[in-house]
Amino acid sequence: MADIVHRVGIRSTPKKVFETLSTIDGLSHWWIVDTKGSAKKGGTILFGFADMKVVESKPNKLVKWKCVKGPKEWLGTELIFELKPKKDRTVVLFTHANWKKPTEFMHHCSTKWATFLLSLRDWLERGEGRPAPYDVKIDVDD
Repeated sequence: MADIVHRVGIRSTPKKVFETLSTIDGLSHWWIVDTKGSAKKGGTILFGFADMKVVESKPNKLVKWKCVKGPKEWLGTELIFELKPKKDRTVVLFTHANWKKPTEFMHHCSTKWATFLLSLRDWLERGEGRPAPYDVKIDVDD
C-alpha cells in the first residue's frame, strides 16, 4: 500500500480549521464548489466525482473519510486530516492512505492535494480559496 502525505500550517484555530473540514459549506470554499451530502460522522459527502463516507469526526482534532464511490484507484482509500495546534497556527497533517500501488494518477493526485491544501489555507487566512472548478490546473487535461 502507498500513501500521499502533506503538511500545511494555517494561521487559524483548530476550531475554525475543523469547521472548514467538517461542514458542506466549509468544504465548498476550498475543495469542490458543488459539495453536497452530510459531513457528520456516518454521513456521506458527495463531491461530484467521488463520494466519501465520514468515518471519524473528532472536533478540533481529526476528520477521516473513506472513498465509497469515485475513481477506481480511490475506492477504499482513506483521507485523513489530523489537526495539531501550535502557538499561532494549526498544522494540518494530511494523508490519502491505502492506495493499492503508486501509479501516475497517484502522482497527479498528490500534486492536486498540495494545491487544495493551500486553497484551504488561503480560504482560512484570506477568505480566498480556490475550489474546483476554479482550482490551480496542473495539466492541460485537468
